Amino acid sequence: MSGGHTGTGGTFFRQPRAVWAVAFAAVVSFMGLGLVDPILPAIAKDLHASPSDVELLFTSYFAFTGISMLASSVVASRIGAKRTLLCGLILIIVFSALAGASGSVGAIVGLRAGWGLGNALFIATALSVIVGSASGGVAGAVMLYEAALGLGISMGPLVGGELGGISWRGPFFGVAVLMTIGFVAIRIFLPATDPPPAHERVGVTEPLRALRHRSTRGSGLTAIFYNFGFFTLLAYTPFPLDLGVHQLGYTFTGWGLMLAIFAVFVAPRAGRRFGDVRALGAALGGLALILLVMGVLHASQTALIVCVVISGTFLGVTNTLMTQVVMQSARVPRPIASSSYSFVRFCGGAIAPFVAGKLGEHVSTQAPFYLGAAMTAISVALLAFYRRSLGPVSASEHAAIEGRAAGAGDDPVTQPADPDGPGAAATPQAVTR
Repeated sequence: MSGGHTGTGGTFFRQPRAVWAVAFAAVVSFMGLGLVDPILPAIAKDLHASPSDVELLFTSYFAFTGISMLASSVVASRIGAKRTLLCGLILIIVFSALAGASGSVGAIVGLRAGWGLGNALFIATALSVIVGSASGGVAGAVMLYEAALGLGISMGPLVGGELGGISWRGPFFGVAVLMTIGFVAIRIFLPATDPPPAHERVGVTEPLRALRHRSTRGSGLTAIFYNFGFFTLLAYTPFPLDLGVHQLGYTFTGWGLMLAIFAVFVAPRAGRRFGDVRALGAALGGLALILLVMGVLHASQTALIVCVVISGTFLGVTNTLMTQVVMQSARVPRPIASSSYSFVRFCGGAIAPFVAGKLGEHVSTQAPFYLGAAMTAISVALLAFYRRSLGPVSASEHAAIEGRAAGAGDDPVTQPADPDGPGAAATPQAVTR
């Protein structure tokens, strides 16, 4: 079974300084995912808000991140990757600092939307920069990117818990400071990147049009339902856990460490042994099972803590293999694939925190977990349905795609009919996956 991997070996740690600068900023950017977890109950208490009101901090952040992904490749194609990264960092710095100075949940929710815009500009561009610059091919670049994601997610709750123990405002100001360091590092170490010629610029509709390809559409739909379960676990669980700020921080730090370890060390091996798609399906099934168990054992604080930490193992494998499948199976230029995939995954997951909060308030404590399990199970079914379209594109095919994009003028996605479309014969590689 082809896993679509290249051997990375020692090249993982031998990266250009520019790659490490972007990776550091990515760590801080991903800290924003778990940073507010430990302080959600504190914000609700101090600002007299309900759990569902506080969950809107996630909803506005994820929704605006997803929508803004449509513009990320557009901006990068006009001002260059480096300027796009720096613009995204500036927005994160400004809006995270303003959120820390706010006095109402409504204001923080609105400012988190601005934070999401900066996050979108940074995340999609960072992935394409790392894939284009890192040693070890696509597999090595994705591993590095997922290592940054895992480290950021694991550090986010820890920093949030420690600074949140002083004040719930502390984590927001902490992100602003760390992102400023990332801004300086990228400004110094990443070489200037000129925007591509006018005929190669990306239109705002290109990420949407990329969804007509089965590979991009299949991975996107899988991610929508998977992220519903992911964000339910991330955003809702702090409330039934009923722990203090520091204890929540430690719990989700353990979760993040498992995510980072399995993303970097286990996911590549699982992909090589079983194939990326099969290993991804198994990890998604494991996450659905964990959410189901959390619903059944919701009254046990110890059981919830154990389930949260164990879920990091499945999420680490899923994140790495999902990103790798997207980038290797894309039949459009990778920056467009990244924007398209990120758009649908974040928009799909954005409603999960708010829905979970409402279910927890008006139905039962366990209802959000059951819904998250069902949504994740749907993602497994979608992955199976699209599996033949998710095999890796060969290097020659990718070069041809990029070449067509460069010569297509205003239509960089214009290509021959999708080889995996209706009526197409499955390739031998696709069958093994």
